[in-house]
Amino acid sequence: MFDLKQIQKMQKELQDRMSKVQDDLKDQEVEGTAGGGMVVAKANGNQELVDLTINKDVVDPEDIEMLQDLVVAAVNNALDQARELNQSEMSKVTGGIKIPGLF
Repeated sequence: MFDLKQIQKMQKELQDRMSKVQDDLKDQEVEGTAGGGMVVAKANGNQELVDLTINKDVVDPEDIEMLQDLVVAAVNNALDQARELNQSEMSKVTGGIKIPGLF
């Protein structure tokens, strides 16, 4: 038979460990680039954009669309890396088990 109190204790421990990992992820940063490093986006492990740097040489008033494309590419690259970091750290806690709504 299952011991309900033991299961609840394990659930609480897992929740506590996951909460700590999420707090730690907030302090970890990843970087996405585009245009050979002309646009650099940084995101934290919670998948939040925390910094965006645009080299002045890429700013061309006659070609704003190119700059927009570079920004979108750099941000998406950074967020992809942040998702991977998040999933990697969370899978360490969950033992690789995919928990619906978590990843």
